[in-house]
Amino acid sequence: MTSSDLNEPAPSTGPRVRAVPAVTRAVAILRLLGRNSAPMTLKAISQELDMVTSTCLHILRALVEEGLVKVDTGTKRYSLGVGMLALARSVIENSPFPTLVQPVLDRLSTKWNVTAIGVEVTGIDHMVVLALSRSTAPFRLHVDVGSRFPALISATGRLVAAYSELSDAEVERRFKALRWDQPPDLEAWRKDVQTVRRKGFSIDRGNYINGISLVAVPVFDSKARLTHSLVAAGLSDQLSGAQSQALAKEMQDESQALSQLLTTRN
Repeated sequence: MTSSDLNEPAPSTGPRVRAVPAVTRAVAILRLLGRNSAPMTLKAISQELDMVTSTCLHILRALVEEGLVKVDTGTKRYSLGVGMLALARSVIENSPFPTLVQPVLDRLSTKWNVTAIGVEVTGIDHMVVLALSRSTAPFRLHVDVGSRFPALISATGRLVAAYSELSDAEVERRFKALRWDQPPDLEAWRKDVQTVRRKGFSIDRGNYINGISLVAVPVFDSKARLTHSLVAAGLSDQLSGAQSQALAKEMQDESQALSQLLTTRN
């Protein structure tokens, strides 16, 4: 997974939400600053987001006032502020999943030498990384806690498609907006989704990231709704088909235990 894949299609199901431009722009600024390791100038931010400079400045000043963004008065460059930490801490503290899943991810990562990831599936629009444990393999996924991805991408995306109630037309529309290293054919991908329903896990071998295999299993709530997933990522030439299947079975056992724990906590 790469944190640059953030162009998610707008939802077309559920209640209609009236756009609030100022809020949308503020969120866009926060995401942009979060993706960039170096502070950015007002000009760079407004150009990147195709935003009127004066509008961008007013929003930045409001975000600075709230502590969500900080500005270096010498260089006039902006970056995320410590106020974001308080918001992130509240999310983590109010959700038992990161704490419960971390030991699971550590076990999987150590035993299978994979990068193990705990993902929250937030509706049908996107997924968010809540926890991870990196492998010692000679590759690094561009993913960190807080990274967001389109809901139908990669192995977890097949889970979302399998356990959601999206129409075929809506699935096809969203599928066409996804970006893959080696895009699967839509019909082949649909067959993968059918396999997920039968087997209860998903495997992406090099579609999303060339040379990388991703295995994902669902975590359900007490009403059998997909809320999270466990994901394992490893080099395809070191994670054979048989190994992927065995890893998936072990991940299913872990996910079932997690589902039970989460049900008792909520």
